[in-house]
Amino acid sequence: MLRFILRRSGLALLVALTVSFISFSLLFLSGDPAIAIAGESANAQDVAAIRELYGFDRPMLVQYGDWLWSALQLDFGDSYYFRLPVADLIADRLSVTMTLGVCGILFALLTAVPLGVIAAIRPNSIIDRIALFLSVAGQAMPSFWFGLILIVVFAIKFRILPASGADSWRHFILPTIVLGYYAMPAIMRLTRAGMLEVLSADYIRTARAKGASEGRVLFKHALRNAIIPVVSLAAVQMGFMLGGSIVVESVFALHGAGYLAWESIGRNDLPTVQALILVFALFYIVFTFLSDVLNAWLDPRMRSS
Repeated sequence: MLRFILRRSGLALLVALTVSFISFSLLFLSGDPAIAIAGESANAQDVAAIRELYGFDRPMLVQYGDWLWSALQLDFGDSYYFRLPVADLIADRLSVTMTLGVCGILFALLTAVPLGVIAAIRPNSIIDRIALFLSVAGQAMPSFWFGLILIVVFAIKFRILPASGADSWRHFILPTIVLGYYAMPAIMRLTRAGMLEVLSADYIRTARAKGASEGRVLFKHALRNAIIPVVSLAAVQMGFMLGGSIVVESVFALHGAGYLAWESIGRNDLPTVQALILVFALFYIVFTFLSDVLNAWLDPRMRSS
């Protein structure tokens, strides 16, 4: 197990370095950063002064090395628009996004996994049809449209839940449903398919022939094996949720890291965009690494892969 963790750690570190270089390169792929800071109406002398001030006149690899060393110390520079350290901006906003992402994935798992299990136990039943309908609707429905519908119904018409803000747990209910519903279809389909495949295996028939209770067969033998790909998918979906929370945070006016990314892109705040891309990518890498370790613990056969 230790060897498996070390291999996965080395791979995660390599991916993180690659992502950091790509994130840094975006500063130059979007055009001359000196012109972006000075503005298109600036003269050549102003642009040259800004290029020298920020060190854009140095070789790109040298700039990347300095930026990476500073990033390792959680120093991403200062925001061009907010005139504050980028690390402080992200730290202030990240808690909202993390809360929303964790609540969203928990809502998706607690809803999709039971529905997928029941749909597999009773294929072609009314529960299976409902699960299929929810899956298709979740894929076809845009997040911003679903969020607006929930606001109209629960915040404006019935006045049950608040439409915006992050002052209490009630403000996170509607955004959690919208963000979690985005991940439900894939998790539900994968759970159903995995359970159908496992329930037809020989060892399940053997367990039933030995007199094991149906609950023991389902949860100890079947679900433990069927849940392995769901763990990996949940980690991927969690990464997507954190990065894709921009739309949900904008609809519900949640001033988290996703909303900060939207603001920074619109205001050409390149250091903040760089740092947010790196942070979201690192979260994605960490969640994937943890899912690999959990899957290796659930299925020892994966440790040799």
